[in-house]
Amino acid sequence: MNRALWYFGFPVIWLVLQANAIAETDSVRRLQEFEQVSQSAKQLSQSSEQLQTDRVQITNVRLAPTATGVDVVLEAVRPLSQPVLTSSDRTLIAEFENATLALSQGETYQVEAPAEGIQQVIVQSIAPNRVQVRIIGTNEIPTAKIRASQAGAILAIAAPTETEEGDEEEVVVTATRTQETRRDVPQSITTINREQLQQQFAISRDVSDALSKLVPGLAPPNERNNIFGQTLRGRNVTVLIDGVPQATTPNVFRDLQTIDPSVIERVEVLRGPTALYGDGATGGVINLITRTPAQNRLTATTEIGVNTSLTGSENAWGQTFQQTFSGTEGQVGYVLSAGIANIGSFFDANGDRIALDPTGQGGLSDADALNIFGKFVYTPDQNQRLVFSASRFDYKQDPGFTSDPIVNLLPGRQRARVIEGLQLEDEPGTENSIFNLEYTNQNVFGSRVRGQIYYRDILARFFPFDARTTPSLGRLIFQSRVESQRFGTRFDVETPLTANKTVNLLWGLDFSNENSQQPVSFFDPAVFSASNGSVFRKLGDRIWTPPLTTNSLGLFGQLEARLSDRFLLRGGIRHERASVSVNDFVTIANNSVTGGKVNYDETLFNLGAVYRVTPQLSAFASFSQGFSLADIGRVLRAAPNNFQFERVRPEPQKVNNYEIGLRGEWRNVQASISGFYSTSNLGTTFDASFVDIIRAPEQIYGVEATLDVQPSRNWNLGFSASLAEGRIDANNDGDYENFLDSFRIPPLKLTAYVENETLPGWRNRLQLLYSGTRNQFNNSTAFGRQAVNDYITVDFVSNLKVGSGTLQVAIENLLNADYFPVVSQLQTSDTQYLPGRGRSLSVRYSFTW
Repeated sequence: MNRALWYFGFPVIWLVLQANAIAETDSVRRLQEFEQVSQSAKQLSQSSEQLQTDRVQITNVRLAPTATGVDVVLEAVRPLSQPVLTSSDRTLIAEFENATLALSQGETYQVEAPAEGIQQVIVQSIAPNRVQVRIIGTNEIPTAKIRASQAGAILAIAAPTETEEGDEEEVVVTATRTQETRRDVPQSITTINREQLQQQFAISRDVSDALSKLVPGLAPPNERNNIFGQTLRGRNVTVLIDGVPQATTPNVFRDLQTIDPSVIERVEVLRGPTALYGDGATGGVINLITRTPAQNRLTATTEIGVNTSLTGSENAWGQTFQQTFSGTEGQVGYVLSAGIANIGSFFDANGDRIALDPTGQGGLSDADALNIFGKFVYTPDQNQRLVFSASRFDYKQDPGFTSDPIVNLLPGRQRARVIEGLQLEDEPGTENSIFNLEYTNQNVFGSRVRGQIYYRDILARFFPFDARTTPSLGRLIFQSRVESQRFGTRFDVETPLTANKTVNLLWGLDFSNENSQQPVSFFDPAVFSASNGSVFRKLGDRIWTPPLTTNSLGLFGQLEARLSDRFLLRGGIRHERASVSVNDFVTIANNSVTGGKVNYDETLFNLGAVYRVTPQLSAFASFSQGFSLADIGRVLRAAPNNFQFERVRPEPQKVNNYEIGLRGEWRNVQASISGFYSTSNLGTTFDASFVDIIRAPEQIYGVEATLDVQPSRNWNLGFSASLAEGRIDANNDGDYENFLDSFRIPPLKLTAYVENETLPGWRNRLQLLYSGTRNQFNNSTAFGRQAVNDYITVDFVSNLKVGSGTLQVAIENLLNADYFPVVSQLQTSDTQYLPGRGRSLSVRYSFTW
């Protein structure tokens, strides 16, 4: 029994002793863990207390009136960090990190109308460690300078006020190639700031659509990826991106489809011809100016968006994403931006999918876009500035459908229909790369010197075209693409000729070299027919427009004389020399062409005067000339057999333009009216075949008017009207008996808008566009001469401040009007008779961090 107790008791005693040891060890471990947790909590508490201590408490806010606005004084026990500055919708925003409000009067400081031009000042906490200062301008965004303080910070706010004689005015550069106030330009000019652009881009991301709703004299939107038929004052425009020309030879009319709208800071539009930028600006100049660096060290802006049709559902959704970094560190400023966009299908007011572009360019729907942009600004001192920028824009359309040819066989006018099953290897689209280097020195022996070197490389691919019934096009089914590389430089010097700088001379030169060609891919006609026009099986490649080399050199001089405080006179001259060369080639119709080289030159003049009736009202009158070379590429690709290139008539079209106008800018009212009359001895209008160019004398005349009113702090409204007419002397006998077609001369265009700041930070805009009727050809069915019917579209845009960003909601075609853009109404084939977009929705949110 004792032995049994020994056998069984010993293990039990051993287990008890082991359990006791384990328990003691576990207790020690838990005690140690508890002590560690307690120590961590203590350290966390100390860190939290230290963080609270590190935050700067703003104990008082006060306003100090100044001569230019008001100082916002933030009082604290020690200096505040440098704020992040942003702006939008008449509001300047400054955000201070690691700061809190500890005001005796409450959690928010708010003052109404502290100074003229400033509607409201709000100081509030938007996060536990972030304080926001919002300064809302009456009509425009105020400006601010940050002044260091040992006890907080001071924001010196300058409010935009009514411009008096001698005060700072809006400066433009496009009209004269030098910095000039808008009131001193003797021609009509439209400037569009980033806030206005963002409103329009919320409705449509197409730059040409946006500009047509803001620029008088520019034809109504064609809702396509090109500007064919979208003239300015009845003539072609030169499109520049930071001064870099976007035109190609042959002209593909995609000048405004070569950059993403998100990187555009400002647009300046000179309405009327000019020779200052060389070939092409017979209707005017559109200069797209890209983003500039933010003034603080780093500003990051993220934008996300979605869009869709509200009348159709299949594949209608689209998405956008854009990320931008911008800032200034010492002498270097930068902007880096990249984004992607997916565009869904477009639907008309009846919910039917819209077919492809009627001009054969492709279209805007069912596409993917990629953009990359960078700009670096180096400012070594107050006189010098070096800017380098680069951009890449890719836009490719993959619709999966084409226009159904059955509509051409049905009686009566039929709107284009969609047929599914498109099989096409190379997608229509645009690829554009731009590299630009600019240097400016404000004082080289008393003169301002500016130099620019640029390179642009573009590929524009079209949708296939069925030319089996056209002998001059080789009876082929083909898809063309334009490949153009352009290198150029600009150099100009502005020299004051008097000590008080009332007389100045601007002189310089431009040089450009372009190498371009237009090859085609041709397809199997049997496969095309068997698939009802939806399957394209490639057979090979040929040259349509042969490789062309175009060189141009322009020398110019502009003299400006300010004869008194009220009267300014400006005049100038430009001499242009150019050459176009081509080697021997064979057309796609198998015609042999002998190459060679042709030269042309032209001398052009301009003279203008501005008289300030009052400090706010000015009258101007001008005579200006512009020139445009006929599209030689189009002539060559349809040349007959044994044609000699040197037989081409290279004389440019020279346009003489006469204009008078009034321009007024008061505190709450801005208005303008102008009338113009332009003539040319040689035309550049295309005939129905798009092959021959009608070189006959032309006359175009018209009137434009604008009115913008701010009746109160919360309301803005405006109106514009554009009316033009044109005639052609087809027989060259001095009798202008025929009207120019409606591709050249748009119908009456009226625009109107009303804006209201419903609540602080919530702004709404309602805008209207009316395109009138034009029937100068007695209901003709010829190309470009059909009767144009009128239509009205209404758009709505709402901007709401949400957190640190802005929520933007836009509805295009709010009333869901069923209409046809002018370009569609002028087509002779029903496969190209496309309706406009029905009601569409866009929502996007952008925030800065």
